[in-house]
Amino acid sequence: MLGIMTLITDNQALVDFCRRVAGTPAVTVDTEFMRERTFWPKLCLVQVAGLKEAAAIDPLAGLDLSPLFEILADPATVKVFHAARQDLEIFYQLMGKLPAPVFDTQVAAMVCGFGDQVGYETLVAKFAKVRLDKGSRFTDWSLRPLSRRQIDYALSDVIHLRKVYERLSAKLEASGREPWLLEEMAVLTDPATYALDPELAWKRLKTRGGNGRFLAELKELAAWREREAQARDVPRNRILRDEALVEIAHHTPTTAEALARTRGLPRSFAESAAGAAVLAAVTRGLAVPEAELPEPEAKREVPRRVAATAELLKVLLKMRADEHDVAQRLVASAADVEAIAAFGEEAKVQALTGWRRQVFGDAALAVREGRLALALKAGRLTLVEIA
Repeated sequence: MLGIMTLITDNQALVDFCRRVAGTPAVTVDTEFMRERTFWPKLCLVQVAGLKEAAAIDPLAGLDLSPLFEILADPATVKVFHAARQDLEIFYQLMGKLPAPVFDTQVAAMVCGFGDQVGYETLVAKFAKVRLDKGSRFTDWSLRPLSRRQIDYALSDVIHLRKVYERLSAKLEASGREPWLLEEMAVLTDPATYALDPELAWKRLKTRGGNGRFLAELKELAAWREREAQARDVPRNRILRDEALVEIAHHTPTTAEALARTRGLPRSFAESAAGAAVLAAVTRGLAVPEAELPEPEAKREVPRRVAATAELLKVLLKMRADEHDVAQRLVASAADVEAIAAFGEEAKVQALTGWRRQVFGDAALAVREGRLALALKAGRLTLVEIA
């Protein structure tokens, strides 16, 4: 158990703590933040634990976080998170770069066979034999002062994480699956994952069909909303809801009166400066040359006749995931399986690349092509070669 657990609210205490932690082979890290009313996450607390002590660092006390950022950027110190994506997004926005190197215990646990998106409490109970008090899970971390219970709750998310990290690291080394983890971490540790380019915002929207002109308008509308949300630091839907953006792009209004006919959009908005900006975005979309229009995503229809094949491959997926002690969802999605059933080697899916192909992809292709078959032997499902 760590000997010292404290709350840091002044710069000198932060400098001293970071000096003591610097050079540690691995530190565990977590954050508490609020995002319900803002575009950018509001960082309220950073928890860090080294070998001998843990601290909750209070950014709302006006701290200079640069000593912490130096540790997060130190290539000699592994930064251990659980479910790191949102934490990494916060640090990317604050630091201008990602912490590195990073170890995500949730991803590692899936690689080691602990199921889909396994929770921190589950891993702590298994490896540290500790039952966590999650009573402060929904607390408002922006309010001050923090209670002792809140601080203890926050620190519990890093003080037990080292044991989880050590045990998972040992399992990965013993199984030779470190390369699997690195492959899974590639997207998580890619700065492009966190660079919120307004020009790409339209790709996050769900649409039902639409041609290139529709997509050009949607792209302009989404980019305008993204810039507005970032500049005003409010959630995107506080500017305009996704459904409204899609409907506007479909109906192509060019006047405030036409814009006001959008379902759920008040006339006051249509006649406001924001409404004028929306109409300007539509106009820009209409002006995009034909040769520069975005191309609709080509979706290959899965033939109905392959449904039975897909079901067979799903059984194979479960069997292979169990055999290799790895989370089934990590190996292949239902869409991956259906694509392999329909298109075989031509399926452009992750399940036919890297370690996934070794675990499942090659066997799936062989079953689809009739070179292997599933059979029961002594009550156990197995693969047999077809002569």
